[in-house]
Amino acid sequence: MNKQFIGRELEMRQLERIEHSGKPEFVAVYGRRRVGKTYLIQQYFEKRFAFETTGILEGTAEEQLFAFRNSLAAAGYDGEAPTSWLEAFECLKTVMGRMKSKGRKVIYIDELPCLDTPKSGFVRALGYFWNSWASLQKEVILIVCGSATSWMVSNIIDDYGGLHNRITHTIYLHQFSLAETERYLARNGMKWPRKTIVEAYMIFGGVPYYLSLLDSRHSLAQNVDRLYFKKGAELSNEYHRLYSSLFKSPDAYLRIIELLNQNKKGLSRTELVEKLGATSNGSLTKQLRDLENCDIIRRYSVKAKGKLKARDSYYQLDDLFTIFHLTFSGKAISDSYWEQRVNSPMMNTWQGLAFERVCMSHIVQVRQALGLGRIAVEYYSWRSKDDAPRAQVDMVIERADHLVNLCEIKFARSEYNITAADDRGMRAKGDAFLRDTGIRCGVLPTWVTPYGLKKNMYSTEVQYQVTLDDLFVNMPL
Repeated sequence: MNKQFIGRELEMRQLERIEHSGKPEFVAVYGRRRVGKTYLIQQYFEKRFAFETTGILEGTAEEQLFAFRNSLAAAGYDGEAPTSWLEAFECLKTVMGRMKSKGRKVIYIDELPCLDTPKSGFVRALGYFWNSWASLQKEVILIVCGSATSWMVSNIIDDYGGLHNRITHTIYLHQFSLAETERYLARNGMKWPRKTIVEAYMIFGGVPYYLSLLDSRHSLAQNVDRLYFKKGAELSNEYHRLYSSLFKSPDAYLRIIELLNQNKKGLSRTELVEKLGATSNGSLTKQLRDLENCDIIRRYSVKAKGKLKARDSYYQLDDLFTIFHLTFSGKAISDSYWEQRVNSPMMNTWQGLAFERVCMSHIVQVRQALGLGRIAVEYYSWRSKDDAPRAQVDMVIERADHLVNLCEIKFARSEYNITAADDRGMRAKGDAFLRDTGIRCGVLPTWVTPYGLKKNMYSTEVQYQVTLDDLFVNMPL
């Protein structure tokens, strides 16, 4: 195991258990583009593959079979070229049967969804390969990997055909946390202050590949201009590449994403149907579920008279790079656009929204900072039904000890100064929350800010605070 590997400790331990299980294993590794799936598998097994192949993005059936045939040849196959996937997997069985090694035989197929071209019969052939042969070989580990998360879930993990309940383990690779991002950047020579790191995170998320493109010789603003805003920048087309890799037909998903981006606090399913001009059918259900599975959107429920109801669910755009792209795409008027926009109203508004998303994705660290590590909680965003304008709370943490933390999240460059208006607003939100939900509990106003609160007559009454350093805590496994 690579001791220099940053993050992925749980996944590495899972792979270690799989390797030493002593039984046939069928492992599905999935997650968004550029999150490090291939790197994880290659680093753990250190190229100890009996057979390795990868699909060709947008390749034809003939091209996919040609590439597979080349991989068979690299593994020692010298027979006729297969003309179908059933034949291709029979050839793979021949190759594996000739290997004399007594140890584990790892079969690794990367970018698996690319191989499933229309009417190719690939999934059926893969199912037959596993069911008729690989599942009977105690030395075999079959690892399949793909960025098209919705395809991986529908056709492999939750398949109801030949692969139904055949997967022995799934590994979903999430983005890095802030703590992991800090370690990753430091290893690459960027020992930036945490404020700069969280600003980078609000743009690139915790996607390792995006972070790997940052240059320690330049400031963050210079890096952003170089990677995104300059003509021909490396990430200028990443938004479309991302969604083309996640979904074979991305247009319907992009319509949902762009609509949610226009409604920052989220939309209910009913509102989505109305604004999309669609019907509330299975297609929309699948699209929303797919976007959730990819960590692009999150679903939260509005508390209504004592319990969370599915019909009250709201959907909110959650992917940081997507929010950044949709906010600033097409805005650049020079190669130094980002450097020139520091402290602009547009940037300040975007930073406030992005920081909310960062805090929500680090709910475990927020709970720890509030001393709630051992207390059962529900957490969600909330908006009132009756007030005009509607009262909104960035994050509600409802606790099993009959208390509720109402969290106000503010991004600031120094200690945040609570004003009289802030104080009145927080009290009004607490009253509206209790009235609207019918919950009988104590309300604890809680502030989440990078550097805490500036001492004044209002801050002295605040008992609960979470700061930037709290979000960087590396939680124990």
